[in-house]
Amino acid sequence: MTQLDTLAKKLKYRLALPLPGLEAQLRMAHAERRKNIVHSKIPADANIGAVLILLFEEDLKIKTVLIQRATYDGVHSGQVAFPGGRKEEEETLEETALREAREEVDVIAEDVTIVGKLTQLYIPPSNFLVQPFVATVGYAPSFLPQADEVEGIITVSIDELFDPSKISEKEITLSNGFRVRTPVYEIAGKTIWGATAMMISELGQIIHEL
Repeated sequence: MTQLDTLAKKLKYRLALPLPGLEAQLRMAHAERRKNIVHSKIPADANIGAVLILLFEEDLKIKTVLIQRATYDGVHSGQVAFPGGRKEEEETLEETALREAREEVDVIAEDVTIVGKLTQLYIPPSNFLVQPFVATVGYAPSFLPQADEVEGIITVSIDELFDPSKISEKEITLSNGFRVRTPVYEIAGKTIWGATAMMISELGQIIHEL
């Protein structure tokens, strides 16, 4: 059994239990979001989406893949994120996560095994309710970025991703022009913040418990 198999087995069991949820997510949220998210309700017209946190083994390390979104006229322009996007009609959220990973980084969906789900996360700036899925693939994929949506691909070991020394605070300009100081992950020369950082925070706590 490989170290990825061992981790996947432990994760599958742990993700079926009650999750750390909002408390873990909010550790990587800025103060204004922490203040508002506890009292805010998810709008009935929220967009529904999913992301894929894909784990694979390479060079004796367990890694995951993130993307840097292309620059565009939108609230998530240029941000680092997990592959993912909007749910289409007649598909499940799991199918959404797999389809988006195939489209954005050229992952072969049939080779991917879903291990479990993290806590859903509402993202106010884009009015999205996102379901993160944790998954594995039994080899190191040859990722290929989607030309019009993905500016770059970042692969990182989970040891680095969950290293507390990678967490700092930084002033970020939001899509509405306001600047906030927020916790961030500084990984591979990239700044990860917002919803993606909140997802990483919850998964990091779960893996730390294993």
